[in-house]
Amino acid sequence: MPVKSIKELDIKGKRVFFRFDFNVPLDGAGIIKDATRITRALPTLNYAISQGAKCIIASHLGRPKGERKPEMSLKPVALKLQELLGKAVQFVEDCVGPDVERAVASMKDGDVLCLENLRFHAEETKNDLGFSEKLAALADVYVNDAFGTAHRAHCSTVGVPGLVKERGAGLLMKEELDNLEKALSSPQKPVLAIFGGAKVSDKIEVLKNIVSRMDTILIGGGMANTFLVCQGINMGSSRVEEDMIDTAKMILLSAREKGSNVFLPVDVVASTAIDNESAARTFNVRDLPANEMALDIGPLTVKEFVKEISKAGTIVWNGPMGVFESDAFKVGTMEIARAVADAPGFSLVGGGDSVRAVHQAGVSEKISYISTGGGAFMEFMEGKILPGVAALEV
Repeated sequence: MPVKSIKELDIKGKRVFFRFDFNVPLDGAGIIKDATRITRALPTLNYAISQGAKCIIASHLGRPKGERKPEMSLKPVALKLQELLGKAVQFVEDCVGPDVERAVASMKDGDVLCLENLRFHAEETKNDLGFSEKLAALADVYVNDAFGTAHRAHCSTVGVPGLVKERGAGLLMKEELDNLEKALSSPQKPVLAIFGGAKVSDKIEVLKNIVSRMDTILIGGGMANTFLVCQGINMGSSRVEEDMIDTAKMILLSAREKGSNVFLPVDVVASTAIDNESAARTFNVRDLPANEMALDIGPLTVKEFVKEISKAGTIVWNGPMGVFESDAFKVGTMEIARAVADAPGFSLVGGGDSVRAVHQAGVSEKISYISTGGGAFMEFMEGKILPGVAALEV
């Protein structure tokens, strides 16, 4: 069923309840260290203000587990929003109750009101009907622009839209859904997926769902160790998920049956310890010493992966190629980031580490689309229905 965009909703003069993902990193003094999640929401907010909506902002921050924790207050977010919007943003120290109701009742068209952290109330994460009703009573229209929380069935993502007749997606949410659909449902061929990160178990459902849709799959990072072991290669002291070896075999077999080409590392940069940068050496995967662990893909693998990336019509990337936080083991991830950015095909990058990698490589502006979702991005790729999206359908 279709999901309406905010531009298809009548919001003029209406009380619009916005669910944003303002779960931003703060330092000890309440200073926002990275405001990306706030800046990505500005197009939606500016549109609503221009239309004369009464903008009521709701979000979570951190995991206060139903307790009021000052260090997880959304007040710094309200102040940052005020700076970015160039207009007053009223902050109220709760998200339900008489003070909130009075603040909403006194709003004028185009006003912006920021509620306190939703998760200061334990009912939020339990999708409690009574709490949903209190939030819904504040609104005439509901708009979800928090793709990063769309996989959570909470009051603010599922409960409230079920109680508000007019509902839809913000511009960022719509953008996320359109780009994910473009990459997975109607991609330009050939389609290539790059998977990395530490564990096969984190990506197993994605791999199962995506293997039949991909022409080519590149696997690096720690998860590649398990795939190499399942082919009879000894990976020294590298981390291997023994309980995933049979699963890795099954995925490779499934890929072969469906005509997908899977590329694994042929060489690795290794050391005896993650922090032992000075002892980093390159080995063919079949020659890795017993006391060494693979911590990055090697130059021959980079060359092979880059060649495949350059031929792709659509590229989906999730997970780094190694321990890219260390200088000795970042080359593979940085080279892949640059290759994805330079590729002529449509590129979609999702997941915290992959997003950090493209920023670190200085190529984020050349990626076709960078998803704001971590868990939501992965669950979408697993083929799951996201509760927060399903709740918007009309």
